Amino acid sequence: MMKNVGDLLKNLGKIRKDMEKVQADLKNRFVEAAAGGGLVKVLMNGQQEVLKVTIDPKAVSAEAGGIEILEDLVVAAVSQALEQSKTLKSEELNKATGGMGLNFSDLL
Repeated sequence: MMKNVGDLLKNLGKIRKDMEKVQADLKNRFVEAAAGGGLVKVLMNGQQEVLKVTIDPKAVSAEAGGIEILEDLVVAAVSQALEQSKTLKSEELNKATGGMGLNFSDLL
């Protein structure tokens, strides 16, 4: 255990640089999620920023169920994109820490 702590301290500068690089790279990594069979799509980057919401015109028709259904579809698509983005971020940060099981994603 002590060796791992020593290794961690030795590599802390490199790990920090790697994590900063990952954070910058995540801004240019994208996930897309859809709800309602593709009626609503959300594009998000790896830093959990919503970049685009696309709504098919069919989603606003009376047959689609009205505004309440559309609102639910938007929430569902955003939630799915957020989960995908968090997973992407966690995986990339894990790589940056060398798989040491450190999770700094909530701090960044």
